[in-house]
Amino acid sequence: MAMDTVVRRGHPIMFGAIVIFSIIELCISAWITAKYNAHHNNPNSGIRARVRYLLFVSIWTVIFGTAYLVVFLVSVSHVFASVASHFVFLAVTWILWLAGAAAITQTLGGSLNCANQSFFVYCGQLSALEGFAWLIWVVLTFMLVLVLIRGITSAKEGDGYAGALVEA
Repeated sequence: MAMDTVVRRGHPIMFGAIVIFSIIELCISAWITAKYNAHHNNPNSGIRARVRYLLFVSIWTVIFGTAYLVVFLVSVSHVFASVASHFVFLAVTWILWLAGAAAITQTLGGSLNCANQSFFVYCGQLSALEGFAWLIWVVLTFMLVLVLIRGITSAKEGDGYAGALVEA
């Protein structure tokens, strides 16, 4: 199977997954933020700040992930469908998700067992928030590696890193 075929099939699937998982993360973090704002029952300001940060990163990913998906589906020759553009977007998003997932994991103590703790309100939601953050980061890591591979093959073929992900 040629690399173009793999990218044409895989790109919408991977970006669709990232957008869907980010929408789930957005819903969870928005719900927790709303509850903290309404009831003022956050355990500390650190947990509130990290939940809000994950809310921002999910909004970022939904907006830009959807934009990259649409541009790829509409016009593969557009500048935003280039290898370099995808690499920059995925690298920035990868860093944002790594920071968010690591921060929420550190704040929750590495793992959160809701059966034997009473400190964190909304324990199940915080666990889901942490889990989806790491899931999105793993998928982004996979996508970043694939874009790097595509960039290397594009550069070897003489198209450079500004070349399209697939032939138009």
